[in-house]
Amino acid sequence: MALTPSTMLPLDTKAPNFQLSDVVSGQTISLDTFAGKQALLVMFICRHCPFVKHVQSELAQIGKDYTDSDVAIVAISANDAANYPSDAPDKLKEMSAELGFTFPFCHDETQETAKAYTAACTPDFFLFDANHQLVYRGQLDDSRPSNNKPVTGKDLRSALDAVLASQPVNSEQKPSIGCNIKWKPGNEPAY
Repeated sequence: MALTPSTMLPLDTKAPNFQLSDVVSGQTISLDTFAGKQALLVMFICRHCPFVKHVQSELAQIGKDYTDSDVAIVAISANDAANYPSDAPDKLKEMSAELGFTFPFCHDETQETAKAYTAACTPDFFLFDANHQLVYRGQLDDSRPSNNKPVTGKDLRSALDAVLASQPVNSEQKPSIGCNIKWKPGNEPAY
């Protein structure tokens, strides 16, 4: 397990477009799916990573807590499913059902969406405002699998609440830490 920090994509970056299939509904999900929302949270997660397992219940809870708000959420797994079969679309669908995800969960087969977002680890979070400008990228909270701090979602929830209140998001942001995205052989990004 390689500890990998998020790349900290520059704030104000425009959300890259994507077209990915939701492993649950089979529908094609893109930026246009979330047009008109005040906030868009893009989460790169997977099934097997111990860092994701540590926070997955909180991710599901965030989905439930913000269901009636003007926040759109999409989860994406970009891991190489051939070498990590627990991250294959059928297993992601099981994960979504087990945790009660209320948001689409897509599989990035080509890994091009992960590269466009400079996603580096799981979990990796990108929060965009109504104009799809990046306002937050960083950690869920200070909890890690081995530090005995409670999983609260404090950092990400604070950013979500700021966007919903039309307030600036604190620019002091800590990188997320997790397992590296499992790139297909020869497909590793240069970042």
